[in-house]
Amino acid sequence: MSKVNVAVLGATGSVGQRFIQILENHPYFQVTHLCASENSAGKTYGEVMKSRWKVSADIPKYARDITITTPTPKNTPGVRLAFSGLDASIAGEVETAYAQAGVHIISNSKNHRMDPVVPLLSAEVNSEHLSVLNSQSTPGKIVTNSNCTIMGVTLSFKPLHEKFGIESAMLFSMQAVSGAGYPGVPSMDILGNIVPFIGGEEEKAEEEPLKCLGKVENGKIVHAEIKISAHCNRVPVFDGHTVCVSVKLKKKASREDILQAWASFKGEPQDLGLPLAPNPPIIYREEQDRPQPRLDLDTGKGMSTVIGRLRPDSLLDWKYVVLSHNTVRGAAGAAVLNAELMYKKNLL
Repeated sequence: MSKVNVAVLGATGSVGQRFIQILENHPYFQVTHLCASENSAGKTYGEVMKSRWKVSADIPKYARDITITTPTPKNTPGVRLAFSGLDASIAGEVETAYAQAGVHIISNSKNHRMDPVVPLLSAEVNSEHLSVLNSQSTPGKIVTNSNCTIMGVTLSFKPLHEKFGIESAMLFSMQAVSGAGYPGVPSMDILGNIVPFIGGEEEKAEEEPLKCLGKVENGKIVHAEIKISAHCNRVPVFDGHTVCVSVKLKKKASREDILQAWASFKGEPQDLGLPLAPNPPIIYREEQDRPQPRLDLDTGKGMSTVIGRLRPDSLLDWKYVVLSHNTVRGAAGAAVLNAELMYKKNLL
């Protein structure tokens, strides 16, 4: 199969930069268009990003000379797929326009996430949800990622829910400043501090896992019946969302049962050997003080979910800690993995 021409929408933002980094020399996809605001349009990506590129030492060579356009289908001819890192204030309208023009969209924005015929796709967790694309009326199809905070949490839930059933869960997040986008949280607000509120995060953390773990019925996604309560906090860490999780299971499970469920878990990306698929997708650390962002963030090139500190919970059943890379596994990397899965399933 030949490479698919793709565009990156919101290419100058923090997620857009990760897309450009991850897509360099990708075996399935060729970046032909980079899109951003009118302030950047008409200039080369290298010119605009000379002092704004933040995810590595250098802007990938392939991207430097691409002239930025505004994100409209007419400005990105020949594209079959667009990766969207657009702000939610404009993402819904722009992504719909692309889908109506016959371009597939894989989005990191929240706008379409809860539509029952739009997969909230986590490639290892719910690849079967891609079947609802047939229920979308547009020639191009829309697929979304979940919120970055719950990406690793949902991966940790999947084998537990399959084997034992999850009745309820409590989440306490410690979210990195990069999750707020560039330039992020003002330094005087976050240095030496914790901010115990992130607008809209708790609602997403409580609702989105239910869709991710749901089932397809009559061409729509029906949510799983799990009660979740979440506390979301911004902490002075650059990258990496850490979540303390407590779960109540429907069936009794020993510590060994849970560890075996995580260790044996894999999904369709691993079976297909997709380029960005971490193998295994879940890593458990036995050390009593792990996972830590400084030590574990880049496990599996930032695509692995790292878990530790599994122990009994005096209120529910079990508690543990989950770490995932919020701009890789929780955003651009997850979107590219979703696209790889669609490519292999001839859905692009």
